[in-house]
Amino acid sequence: MAKSRKKSKTISRVSKTAEKKSASLAKRRPQCLQIAKQGIQTGGDFALMMSALMSDVVEGKIAPQVANATTNAGGKLLKVVEMTQKYGIPISGSPQKILRLLPFTE
Repeated sequence: MAKSRKKSKTISRVSKTAEKKSASLAKRRPQCLQIAKQGIQTGGDFALMMSALMSDVVEGKIAPQVANATTNAGGKLLKVVEMTQKYGIPISGSPQKILRLLPFTE
């Protein structure tokens, strides 16, 4: 009986610590949030965002799970850029390309 009380107190203590930690994370504004809100348009923007994300994780402003999800989404964004350069159709009069995800039908 004493062991189960000890266990429940430990679990309660751990959950309270987690609640405090998440509350303190919410109070501090991550640097990467401002960059993300402005939008990622260039490679420089992407590098700045990822650098800020790393700093925010190290400083404890962002949970590692959120950083992991953000990094995965960033990887997919880079993949779209790569595919656009590789498979994209040139836009007339512009050095840019457009990537069609579905076949064009009339």
